[in-house]
Amino acid sequence: MLIAIMSVVLFVTVTVLVSAAGMRLWVRPKEAIDRVTGVGMTGVGEEQAPVHPSLALREVMEKLGNLVPPSPKDANVVQKRLIRAGLRDQSSIYVLYGAKVVFAVALPLIASLVVLPGDSDPTNKAMVIMAAAGLGFFGPNEFVNYKARKRQKEIRRGLPNALDLMVVSVESGLGLDQAILQVAKELDQAHPEISEEFALVNLELKAGKRRSEALRNMSDRTSVDDLKKLVAVLIQADRFGTGVAQSLRGHADYMRVQARQVAEEKAAKLGVKLVFPIFFCILPSLFVVTVGPVAVKISRELLPMMNSF
Repeated sequence: MLIAIMSVVLFVTVTVLVSAAGMRLWVRPKEAIDRVTGVGMTGVGEEQAPVHPSLALREVMEKLGNLVPPSPKDANVVQKRLIRAGLRDQSSIYVLYGAKVVFAVALPLIASLVVLPGDSDPTNKAMVIMAAAGLGFFGPNEFVNYKARKRQKEIRRGLPNALDLMVVSVESGLGLDQAILQVAKELDQAHPEISEEFALVNLELKAGKRRSEALRNMSDRTSVDDLKKLVAVLIQADRFGTGVAQSLRGHADYMRVQARQVAEEKAAKLGVKLVFPIFFCILPSLFVVTVGPVAVKISRELLPMMNSF
């Protein structure tokens, strides 16, 4: 009885959502495309611009996210997480909550369609449906965390090149603000993530913020330890009046030594990490190659001789 009630509730919910999405995607015009391209302000007889389905789907998820607004405390945490993932749009948090609603309903429906026709225990079926609902609700959060970790890894990877370029720019006579702008321009193709962060620092400086505040905002946005150390070096050099080029050169040498130590640490751990693959993958094949022919010969010759006695 419980399974039947859950199936009816899921069917009605998904039917309503699919109907609303269909009305939004196919019946009503796409206001966002019209606002961006200016198609809505053209004449009646002019040709309409094509509509991209991803933008319409984003609008649907944003509308669903507006129905379940987060609390202010959770919104601040989620917004910081989205910024670390590179999603700075104000509507990204509503799109995230809309995606949680969609997947929390769609995945249990799919799971119910798969498991309900079977002959397994109803309790197991209910557990599978509930697990699918939990996966659909928490899956978008894990996707955002994955995007944030990937972006932090890319920033950490491009930081040595950015630091070397800053050293060259400052030693050639440029100021720190101009060096930051030069890094943002030169690394646009090779390391777009860190180039974007330096470009945002340059925009904040043009908007009138203090250099230390703009640099701290960059470290807070990325939450990368190596970048926080670089920001601390730049702020201290600016506060105490020391040479920026000398400070950057010293920090670059420190980062090279640190990178060498990290590589040596990984090399030292390699022997321990290889124990399990060797034990589970290589040793069984060695046993088959070395002991296998002997075992076959014993089973073919020695065992019949022993049975004959």
